Amino acid sequence: MESVKKIVERMTGWSRPDAAQLMTMVRECKANEFRFADDGFIPNHPRWPLIIYAGAVALPAEYDPAAVFEDLFERHGWGESWRNGVFDYAHYHSRIHEVLGVARGQAKIQFGGGLGKVIEVRAGDVAILPAGTGHQRLGASDDFLVVGAYPPFGTYDVCTKPEDYPAAVASIPSVRPPNEDPVYGSRGPLLRLWPRH
Repeated sequence: MESVKKIVERMTGWSRPDAAQLMTMVRECKANEFRFADDGFIPNHPRWPLIIYAGAVALPAEYDPAAVFEDLFERHGWGESWRNGVFDYAHYHSRIHEVLGVARGQAKIQFGGGLGKVIEVRAGDVAILPAGTGHQRLGASDDFLVVGAYPPFGTYDVCTKPEDYPAAVASIPSVRPPNEDPVYGSRGPLLRLWPRH
């Protein structure tokens, strides 16, 4: 159903804000940083933290909340968006970074693997995961929906097995930082928290 809605909205502009309206929905908020150790199964990122922006995006009822996140992320160069949930098993991406915008509902997500942290996310929150960051949905409301997107470089993969680990540890540090923060663009905290050197 979400895929059909997305196609109709893109074709017609229905339930999507225009560019000026979109930027009024972005709220200034603190970048919450979380750093996780390599636990031998989930490598996490050796230098860059998971970033959570709590309540970063207002979601007015007149717009489809998923469309708001898609347009916001795309505006800042994060594309290949999708609408769904978060897998209920531990996994990570070793060759690409990921952003998750919570469009509806709430969920408890284990970030960073078994030695990581359980964080409750809710509509309007954004999580930016550097390559290697473990994530797993532990529970969610029935209406939970996220929009995921990626920078314009890197290769999507899903790592779930111990045998994925050696290649992942080698590839994660080579995934370059994005050009823009997916929420705040060129002025976003991400550019400071994920430095190029």
